Order: sequence, then structure tokens, then C-alpha cells
Amino acid sequence: MDKMEEKHIIYDSSRGCTTERAENGELLCSYYPGCCKLHDFDWLSGISDPQYNNLYEVRFKNTRKGFYENTSRQLLKRGDLVVVEAATGHDVGIITLEGPIVGRQMLRNHFDMTARELRKIYRKARPLDLEKWQEALAREHTTMIRARQIAASMGLDMKIGDVEFQGDGTKAIFYYIADERVDFRQLIKVFAEEFRIRIEMKQIGARQEAGLIGGIGVCGRSLCCSKYITNFQSISTQSARCQDLSLNPQKLAGQCGKLKCCINYEVPVYMDAHNNTPNVNAPLEFQDGQAWLVKTDILKGIMWFSYEEGNMSKMTPLTVDEVRRIMAANRKGTKPATMLKDGGKESQPIDFVSSIGDDSIDRFDNKRKKKKKKKKPAASKNSSGNGGNGGGNKNSGRQ
Repeated sequence: MDKMEEKHIIYDSSRGCTTERAENGELLCSYYPGCCKLHDFDWLSGISDPQYNNLYEVRFKNTRKGFYENTSRQLLKRGDLVVVEAATGHDVGIITLEGPIVGRQMLRNHFDMTARELRKIYRKARPLDLEKWQEALAREHTTMIRARQIAASMGLDMKIGDVEFQGDGTKAIFYYIADERVDFRQLIKVFAEEFRIRIEMKQIGARQEAGLIGGIGVCGRSLCCSKYITNFQSISTQSARCQDLSLNPQKLAGQCGKLKCCINYEVPVYMDAHNNTPNVNAPLEFQDGQAWLVKTDILKGIMWFSYEEGNMSKMTPLTVDEVRRIMAANRKGTKPATMLKDGGKESQPIDFVSSIGDDSIDRFDNKRKKKKKKKKPAASKNSSGNGGNGGGNKNSGRQ
């Protein structure tokens, strides 16, 4: 019975709720935090503050949230579907936070209560409100497809990425992507005549579009932008250079066509490591020649030098402290005897992998050597017995 009942449940991950029909035909909607990208943990739960008793955070589609005041003084709690005030008409959303944690969210989003007026929560959503809300949501996909066709027929260089209907179905927000400025004044008129609703155009970036669509990254996990990232920071190739990453656009670009957001994750660690690494602008002076810097492993604190400039076949590893001592000795005019360790023996084997070999065609091939089959010893001609004669008779019969 559980499996049969679960088939009728519809999960709306863009809004973080589930919808199902009861046996009597009533529409039931409930909050589902597992599908909510903007799910917040209320770490101030159980703490009361009269200043924030009637303040709530209400979540709508995708990353749109707002702060509202409960002027009706109804008993509301986290997870309730409520009807809230909108610029025109009303909207339906889900309460995600309540209490003092709402004040912390206001500070985080730079929301000033003195300069901006809070909108109101009218009431809890009634069955009629939920029915009208679901009817409006059912029009979103077909409206988006038709809007794309209209924009293409008008020759506009833009893409309609998503459509969000208001809870009462009288207004829709069209999220679009464009590389250049688009004059959509005529487009709004056509949309208004086609869909008979109020139109609001909102431009989003390529990263936000990838967050709306979602997908699987090269790491095998869900895209960070579709899972938890809401504030996108600027990413430059300098972030890749400081990590010694090969500047290959096919590897550094994500599914949105921009540089991957995860490039910024380890930049502070590499920047701290760079600060602890000496800046070698000239070769190190030794009595047996000059040593040129070839490779630096900043995380391990090892720098690789070679007596031949640009030669990566014969390199000697030196620690950061050793390089500092040698540079200090060179500034004083003294030269160490040699760079080679252990009495001038050959350099140690290289323990790092260059990014040049990452694109090798046979890097996924099985390089295990096949075991050679042992040859059976041939029967001697002077061997006695019927075995040798029998073998000879068989061979002669085949011939």
C-alpha cells in the first residue's frame, strides 16, 4: 500500500514541497525540506525574542525568498503554506524560518526594516488557494516553450530560461539570458496579448541558469550551483594559475560555459602556501654551475632545480628552507659546493605528475603485462613406448 500511495505524490524540487490528492479529492500540499535548495538550519530554535515574533521568511520558486509580517496574528509555523501580499494581487509561498533567526537572515541579506516596509501574510493557504496555485503552476512549462518561440520569431538574441507564475495566476516572471542588452518592449506587449497576464522580465546569468536546470558535474556529484550556491563570486584565470592548473578551457569550464565555481574553493590555501614560498627570479649559484627552477610543489614545500634550463629529466628537489639558505648565501657572495645530495649522486626520482600527460590517449588502458604461456617440452625422437607412435599415427591420419 505504501508504494501505491507514494506514486500519487508529486515532488516539486523548485519550490520544496509535495502535492497529492486525498481520497476525497482534496489537494494536499506539504513542505519537503529534502527538495529545498535554500533549506536553512534554525540554530536559534527554542529562543524567543518579542521583536521577531511575527516575522517570517517565505520561500517561493527557485532562489526567490522574502520577509513578511504576520499582521493577522494567526498561529503560523515553519512549513505552513501561506497567502502573502504581492505587488499586484497575492502570492502563495512556504514558511521556511521563524523567530530570531529571521533577524539574522535580514542582516545577511542587508534588509533594513526602517527603510523598507514589510509585506503582510494574509492567512494560511486554503484548499481553493492551493487549487488556483497548482493550476497556475501547470501553465509554467507550456508558457516557457511558447515564449521561446515568440522571442525567436521576433529575432531577439535572448533565451527564456524559466517562468514563474504568481499564486493567483495573474502575473508571471520570465527569467531570460542574454549576452547583450535586449529591447523587449514590443515583446512584453506580445506576451501580454498571448498569455493574458501581467509580465515581469528578469535577467539572469549563465551560472544561475545552470543552477535552475541542474545536472551532474565531472566530480560525479550534483552541480554546486544547483545544490547550495546562491551568491556567485567572480572567477578568473588567476585562480587557476595560483594552483598550477593547466589553462585548458575544456577542463576549467563548467556546463554553463564559464569557469568552474570549485576553482575558488582552494585558492586561500594556495595563496597562503605561495606566501611561504621564496620568489626565485634568478638561477641559484653553485660551484659546479647554475641551477634553474623547473617545478614548484607549493603544498609540500619542495622546489625542483636542474643544471640545464628547462630540462625536466634530471632534477633535484630542495626544500623551501634550503632554497632560502642558498639564496642568502648567494647574496653574500658565497656559493655552495653542489646541489646534488648524497655525495653528488644522481637526483631522486620525480614524485609529481605533470599535467602534460593527463591527456594521453592510453591513460585508461590496462598496462599489465600479459603472462607468457610456458611452452610444453617437445617429445624426444628416441622416446620409447606407444605414446609417441600413437601421436605419429594421429598426425599421419590427419594428413
